[in-house]
Amino acid sequence: MYLDTPPKLVEAEIFSAMPDCFRRKGVRTDWADANRPGEAVDGFIEGPSFDADGNLYIVDIPFGRIFRIAPDKTWSLVVEYEGWPNGLKIGKDGRILVADYMHGIMQLDVKAGCMRPVLTSRNSESFRGCNDLHIAANGDIYFTDQGQTGLHDPTGRVYRLTTSGRLDCLIDTGISPNGLVLDRAEATLFVAMTRDNAVWRLPFMKDGSVSKVGRFCSTFGTAGPDGLTMDQAGRLFVAHASLGHVFVFAPNGELIARIKSCAGPACTNVAIGSHGDRLYITESSTGSVMVADISEKSLRKA
Repeated sequence: MYLDTPPKLVEAEIFSAMPDCFRRKGVRTDWADANRPGEAVDGFIEGPSFDADGNLYIVDIPFGRIFRIAPDKTWSLVVEYEGWPNGLKIGKDGRILVADYMHGIMQLDVKAGCMRPVLTSRNSESFRGCNDLHIAANGDIYFTDQGQTGLHDPTGRVYRLTTSGRLDCLIDTGISPNGLVLDRAEATLFVAMTRDNAVWRLPFMKDGSVSKVGRFCSTFGTAGPDGLTMDQAGRLFVAHASLGHVFVFAPNGELIARIKSCAGPACTNVAIGSHGDRLYITESSTGSVMVADISEKSLRKA
């Protein structure tokens, strides 16, 4: 995973944690029974994304909740609904889009305090379980349809919903497609394939289709890569859902740094702050949001 020198270690610290008043202790949910059997789950946070005012939005999957964390670290409940919100992204136009495992692609109406459907099916067929999404510069929405796919069933899908309303299936052979992000030129899509313990690289052709899909990097562990983001230098940040790290890969695929969790092992997703020098990480087993210095000086090898 690296060439001449081992990856630089960057320590994370707690930014904020879910207040006790929002933790649902002792409450069973269908999501937890299926995905965390035998574990006490008082919340499972994911999907960090900042709005223009510096508020950090996150989701709580099993209880169908979306929270807003203000710059002063105050938590507020924005909406609670019947669904399993997973990925969340805020577009440049302020739209808050959610990949909901139960319903498909949804939009959060903050003022009304409700969720509105954007895309709930393809050709009248329900999705298998949407997981995460990414918004392109032109407004196109890329999203993953993960469901329960894996090495036993490599049929996960990656879609593009264009601003004109056309839905393109880019691949249908994914091994648990999860987080995704476009490179800076928007010429390549990177997709975390959790149960393949890898990140795939999907180059675009002139007609918008993908070809020559390959593994950009591979990891290990009982779970795999989850949320992704990329900085202005083209470095890929990969949250790993069981190793308690965010791995930082150079554009050529070399592992150059590892950001170590100071909470639990379930680093599920990542978001870069407005100044580009702080990485915010959801750690779902403890309901914590961590932060790490990702400035050029911090990531530079000795």
